[in-house]
Amino acid sequence: MLKSSPSLTAELLLQAYRVGLFPMAEKRDSEELYWLDPEMRGVLPLETFHLSRRLRRTVLSSPYVVTADQRFEAVIAACAASASGREESWINPEIERLFTQLHRQGHGHSIECLHDGELVGGLYGVAIGGAFFGESMFSRARDASKIALVHLVARLQLGGFTLLDTQFTTEHLAQFGALEIPRAVYRHRLGLAVASQAKWVAAPAADALAGAIAGLGRETEFPMLTNP
Repeated sequence: MLKSSPSLTAELLLQAYRVGLFPMAEKRDSEELYWLDPEMRGVLPLETFHLSRRLRRTVLSSPYVVTADQRFEAVIAACAASASGREESWINPEIERLFTQLHRQGHGHSIECLHDGELVGGLYGVAIGGAFFGESMFSRARDASKIALVHLVARLQLGGFTLLDTQFTTEHLAQFGALEIPRAVYRHRLGLAVASQAKWVAAPAADALAGAIAGLGRETEFPMLTNP
């Protein structure tokens, strides 16, 4: 774990992500950030994303209005807020400032789930080339964060992304197929992904989005990258 510079900029943050580093704060009120480069890295393979039949039906029934990049700052604030089982946060004001800059530059993206106009779930992350770095998610209503993740994966597949970095694995992510890979393998995949071309699809056509969601977890034409 390395301490970050107090003069960290959005541009330096992008450079760090390209080589496999990401920042975190120890606590919500911490003033310092630290660079992390774990020996085992969490990834969620897009080509083997697991989507249960129940959740697929739920997502396709559209219980929430799902948007992208409409409430980025509200999403990151909600991810930083304390919640049951997550009383402390690694997202401090500096993280919020930097990622809001990345959003304004077109690199930071969010998925929002709305119910009666209220934000009830979502996630945010960073896109560089064909890599998407998932940062955090939150949920205030049934399946809201899960639905946001499904919509993210569908958009990434539609846009030609090849890597979804989750940093670490959790039980929540494991149910979708998240796994850990060694640092060297991750860096190999990362190098290929950031050098490739992909497009963030904020507002896909309804039929294309529904088709992508319906096809998740089934055989696709997205081959898994092999180990170096």
